[in-house]
Amino acid sequence: MGFKCGIVGLPNVGKSTLFNALTQTAAAQAANYPFCTIEPNVGEVAVPEPRLDALAKIAGSKEIVPARMNFVDIAGLVEGASQGEGLGNKFLANIRETDAIIYVLRCFDNDDITHVRGKVDPVADFEVVETELMLADLDSLEKRKAGVIKKANSGDKDAKAQVALIDLALAELTEGRPARKAKVPADDMKAWQMLQLLTSKPVLFVANVDEASAATGNAYSKLVEERARIEGAGCVVFSAQIESELALLDGADRAEYLASLGLSEPGLTRLIQAGYQLLGLQTYFTAGPKEARAWTIRKGWSAPKAAGVIHGDFEKGFIRAETIAFDDYIAFGGEVGAKDNGKMRSEGKEYIVQDGDVMLFRFNV
Repeated sequence: MGFKCGIVGLPNVGKSTLFNALTQTAAAQAANYPFCTIEPNVGEVAVPEPRLDALAKIAGSKEIVPARMNFVDIAGLVEGASQGEGLGNKFLANIRETDAIIYVLRCFDNDDITHVRGKVDPVADFEVVETELMLADLDSLEKRKAGVIKKANSGDKDAKAQVALIDLALAELTEGRPARKAKVPADDMKAWQMLQLLTSKPVLFVANVDEASAATGNAYSKLVEERARIEGAGCVVFSAQIESELALLDGADRAEYLASLGLSEPGLTRLIQAGYQLLGLQTYFTAGPKEARAWTIRKGWSAPKAAGVIHGDFEKGFIRAETIAFDDYIAFGGEVGAKDNGKMRSEGKEYIVQDGDVMLFRFNV
């Protein structure tokens, strides 16, 4: 299954540089003027997963297929975007299609790169963008509400439930709080998500710092980390410029460059890990002579639902899942060794898949 994160922020904060680094392409034009990204750029990036290489080596896999995450680079928003200022409305619509929002916040000084608001203030930048998203949600709900009420008054039960959720969202938004602050009953979550509110999505803060601050952060990024804590959001300190340079290196050169900066791993790895945590994702594996592959699922999914990520028939005709924990697979040299040592389990429909499970699904259709 694909997961999509929207990269948002004011112009000239490093969004397109970050996107280019993430996807290791030059698909998004990084330039020193607003709205250089005229169309949303969607890129797929492989999820770093060292366990996959170990599995492939033991299974003798001819091919390694990592999980992937989608990133959408959305043009810089400005104050008034919810009213159509700049290129606002078009790009707000693109954000609705994402699973999570990454706020890229400028945490560096550079006189050669103009800040659209005249000064570097990452928290104020966040507030501008989030306010525009809240205003857009208010506008969307107010336009929809009359039609939904009309349906509800005619006896439509689903519409009645939707009116209650709309009112719940409006109660937060009119008080200046994002929709994600609303306390939504678990049974209503699916209907809540169908409202496609911009501010109901989980958020991740990226403090885009200068090269010298990549390992330790700086005064600006400390402010972002504190605001992320208040918002209950994740935060990654990240130098988009460094990541764009890393994208041009490989192997020993990359490791040497990271070490020289006091970094143990690329910011990309930390960003994806934070994204997985934010969205409640985990990985299971399939491994054999043909390929070793990582599959992304949500935590708490049952074996049949996890099987459905491979193919709908796997879920529909699910019989059982031959399952080996990753550590056991490695310790006993693969499927045969794990089975001989009693480490292969036959799991049924109620089994909740665990991160790192190596699975072989039995099904019949």
